[in-house]
Amino acid sequence: MEYVSTRGGTGTVDFEGALFSGYAPDGGLFMPQRIPSLDRDTLRRWSRFSYPELVKELCSLFITAELVPRSTLNDLIDRAFSRFRRKDVVHLSRLKDGLNVLELWHGVTYAFKDLSLSCTGQFLQYFLEKKQKHVTILVGTSGDTGSSAIESVRGQKNMDIFVLLPKGFCTQIQELQMTTVIEDNVHVFAAHGNSDEIDEPIKELFADVDFARKYNLMSLNSVNWSRIMVQIAHHFYAYFQCAPSLDTTPLPVVEIVVPTGGGGNITAGCIAQKMGLPVRLVAVVNSNDIIHRTVQHGDFSLSESVKATLASAMDIQEPYNMERILWLLSGSDSCLMKTLMERFSVLKSLKLPEDLHRKLSETLRSCSASDEDIVRAMQRCWEENHYLLCPHSAVAAHYHYSQPSGTPRCCLAPASAAKFQDALFRAGLVPQLPPEITALTAMETRSTPLERGQDWAQALRERIKATAQQW
Repeated sequence: MEYVSTRGGTGTVDFEGALFSGYAPDGGLFMPQRIPSLDRDTLRRWSRFSYPELVKELCSLFITAELVPRSTLNDLIDRAFSRFRRKDVVHLSRLKDGLNVLELWHGVTYAFKDLSLSCTGQFLQYFLEKKQKHVTILVGTSGDTGSSAIESVRGQKNMDIFVLLPKGFCTQIQELQMTTVIEDNVHVFAAHGNSDEIDEPIKELFADVDFARKYNLMSLNSVNWSRIMVQIAHHFYAYFQCAPSLDTTPLPVVEIVVPTGGGGNITAGCIAQKMGLPVRLVAVVNSNDIIHRTVQHGDFSLSESVKATLASAMDIQEPYNMERILWLLSGSDSCLMKTLMERFSVLKSLKLPEDLHRKLSETLRSCSASDEDIVRAMQRCWEENHYLLCPHSAVAAHYHYSQPSGTPRCCLAPASAAKFQDALFRAGLVPQLPPEITALTAMETRSTPLERGQDWAQALRERIKATAQQW
């Protein structure tokens, strides 16, 4: 299994190369050169698997046994999930009115990103130990990625992680989950800007090829293929849990509703669909609706500004994984992707070619939810089920409540409601806080401020250089 850049400007790499790269050198994103196709018998066999077993099967399709022997791969994934609070790792709650909620948040930080990042951390450690190598991990976060990435590598001697969080745009709990980790290899920066603004210095450092090579820069944002790969399992597990029967011909279709920010989870769904999983995908967003506008009208362009919403982790205007989806739907047309993405990079506005927009709207449905929609969905779910939704999960529930009954449907729940107390209070609901989260407020914190007007990229460069002297 080889990987290529969506923009076609670099040669093929294996899984290890994609894992340690983040962005491809030409600015594109790595994707498998070939998407495996699964037949009906394989799907029926897989339907009996647990979530960890599905992750193992899927990863074995994208990581060759020559690179990571299958028994070692299984051990790495078991180790990754060993800190999860549930033995089954993820859990489906079947609620009233056909609302199926797949809880992806039973890891250390109570967010879905623990699933892919715990595995990615194990893959990194495996290769680094073999090669006696050190890497510098650079992560921008809109809320949950930072803490999940930190937990996946904290205390590791051959990795340093630098996390940029948007000060004031994360919840207090999300911020504390990052700033209370006092480890020599963890470096947190609190930037006075929004999620899209903190991506700019990260892109600048990766674009400096000599600097990136010298300090072995890599990313754990969902630009990293490893995260997308593990997230494919969400869709298979959701399908098998919610499909009425696999004995019919053709196999039944299940609608998977995906809260969408940077687009990693919905990209994983598109790949699952391409592999032969009969799912209908719905990308649900908040008021930052660039993906919704792209699906509906082919309008991939920025709004005037990022809007702060209750579903703060989705307050994103530049969903970089759309490049992977468009590459997939264009028939792997890297020349087209290079042209479109370079145009978008300059103009921040793009009208999709008619044929590509048609394929996108055939592949995805979409929906946008306001804060009022989010609050109503949270309230209804509590009134009917005594079940608390986080605001991101409520975006998916809002879509479900707006649809007629009858279609098997699964809503992906990316985070625990406990992380979003302000949203719960806004809905008139009472948070139920686990002791691990309550304890955060009494812990020591550590972070470095990045002020407006300061050269953030230069500040990062200097800290990375200083840290490297201690390797």
